[in-house]
Amino acid sequence: MPKVSLFNQTGSQVGEIELNDAVFGIEPNESVVFDAVIAQRASLRQGNHKVKNRSEVAGGGRKPWRQKGTGRARQGSIRSPQWRGGGTVFGPVPRSYSYKLPKKVRRLALRSALSAKVLEENIVVLEGLAFDAPKTKEFVKVLSNLSVAKKTLVVTAELDENVALSARNIPGVTVVSATGVNVLDLVGHDKLVITKAAVEKVEEVLG
Repeated sequence: MPKVSLFNQTGSQVGEIELNDAVFGIEPNESVVFDAVIAQRASLRQGNHKVKNRSEVAGGGRKPWRQKGTGRARQGSIRSPQWRGGGTVFGPVPRSYSYKLPKKVRRLALRSALSAKVLEENIVVLEGLAFDAPKTKEFVKVLSNLSVAKKTLVVTAELDENVALSARNIPGVTVVSATGVNVLDLVGHDKLVITKAAVEKVEEVLG
């Protein structure tokens, strides 16, 4: 089982913690992580693009000229696709880009992303994280004590309002609960700061 140091908010080491091999000690599957990231990014797309087809474009209710005798090609409407200002053929319409990966694949991707953080030594386990009131300066101080970069994902067992509000104005710092941990956030942040309680919760779900 991988062992990592356990720190408090002041940055002092208070012990060690053993991480579950099945969650934090597997060989990362990069292909599955890639698939999970693509799927998650696809689900974030708004998909609200829209063009008008010939039935939706204004005008063109009258036949522009008679069918025969003019020497010109026959036309039924000035809003046909070949006309300037006409409707668009096969254009994009609002739709959802999201799709689901199998549950086992999603869980493997999450375990792979967590294990990669351990292998790269980019994980910091905290004994606990709490503030009496929302204070950005205090949160910055904690990050400084832990010597972590600004691009940091902070995971707590439950989403504490004071912690979330304290981190809200710090660029590159994201706070999520243990149930909200996802592959895109893990890949998109350099460091993972996770509380001991959150580790236990993640291991309970993924172990």
